[in-house]
Amino acid sequence: MVLAKRIIPCLDVDHGRVVKGVRFLDRREAGDPVALGKRYSEEGADELVFLDITASPEKRKILKEVVRAVASEIDIPFTVGGGIRSVEDARLVLCNGADKVSINTAAVEKPSLISELADIFGSQCVVVAIDAKRRYERREGKTVVETAEGPCWFEVHIYGGSGGKPTGMDAVQWAAKAAELGAGELLVTSMDKDGTKDGYDLSIVERVNIPVIASGGAGRPEHFFEAFSIGKADAALAASIFHFGEYSIWEVKKFLAERGVPVRI
Repeated sequence: MVLAKRIIPCLDVDHGRVVKGVRFLDRREAGDPVALGKRYSEEGADELVFLDITASPEKRKILKEVVRAVASEIDIPFTVGGGIRSVEDARLVLCNGADKVSINTAAVEKPSLISELADIFGSQCVVVAIDAKRRYERREGKTVVETAEGPCWFEVHIYGGSGGKPTGMDAVQWAAKAAELGAGELLVTSMDKDGTKDGYDLSIVERVNIPVIASGGAGRPEHFFEAFSIGKADAALAASIFHFGEYSIWEVKKFLAERGVPVRI
């Protein structure tokens, strides 16, 4: 049996409105999360991701009312992240309609939270999000990748001002640790590619041994095909090409099915 590859729209929510930027900067409004969530559910999205992108930097709780409103309009798996820093925060989100929780900053600051959530809710509910940025230098113990621009490693960033705050952590090593601690899935976003529509950076995706959602850079159906055929991603996440009507989920799935990629039509 071959598992179907998943197409996942992402709602980056800033104080109740969906926004989308380029490389985490210059965000512009993309619409209402409830309306967009309902649209994507009806169009055939396999899952939906909701990220309250200002909850962590503002050190506040996630907007549970918005989460609940979106959940009430969809009938597909729903992952919610942003501002989740404890078991209680995760329980609140799950009780308001989420099927999975996504943690990023809190996981970096307190890795044991991954295990706590997995023990209580099950690994299938725990998604660890990794925002990674290329850094062009060699360092002992880092995962160095040869690229056209030269040798680089991937540094984990967490929220902390425009473009995130570098942690000095190697992204591939952090991905492996998150898996060991009980994460059921990883959401790996390339900060260099985010919003550029130049295609995914699959260098990290290829090095992880648990299900991975590739994120950052989707601009054409060909990029999804590359994520599944070259990068071996289990799912591909996209935002702007869906939000602004450049492609529909159906068009992307049709393109993939015609090229032999198993998808749910």
